[in-house]
Amino acid sequence: MKLRACLVLFASSAVALAQAPPRKVGLVQYIQLSYGGTQRNLVAAAEKMPEVDYGFKPTEMKEARTFGAVIAHAADGMFGGCASAKAVPDPSPDVEKRFTTKADIARALAASIAFGDDAFSGLTDQNAGDYVHQGPVDIPRAAALMGVLAHNAEMFGISTVYLRAKNIVPPGSR
Repeated sequence: MKLRACLVLFASSAVALAQAPPRKVGLVQYIQLSYGGTQRNLVAAAEKMPEVDYGFKPTEMKEARTFGAVIAHAADGMFGGCASAKAVPDPSPDVEKRFTTKADIARALAASIAFGDDAFSGLTDQNAGDYVHQGPVDIPRAAALMGVLAHNAEMFGISTVYLRAKNIVPPGSR
């Protein structure tokens, strides 16, 4: 009888757990959590590539970026997108044109992340829909920051091709 009571109790607990509603994550929290992931991925990719390969391109195509330029371009995107979201001028334009060494690009990436941290942490349900100027249009602040996320993900994805071409396992692939 005790065994039967334990089995019934265990089965009821399992059913209750299986029916528990999933934890809800709102749009603002989702954007903030995603930013943390994308910036960690970019930093890890930048750290994995040796200095000597920052000038590497996986193609002879003239228009292709070097690995260093991919990471620098990500920093440019964070500076520009977060400046729009914060309604301030871009504090460090043209990272991609100004830097080529691993150390300089890593510093610029870290600075772009530090600049973006308060743009993302300052996003609230109340200000997410406020319009900010970006390029030729005004868009919601949350959209400007989602653009940063999309660009970060794109640049990380491109960086993984470069890493794999050098037989380096990209971050998150293990």
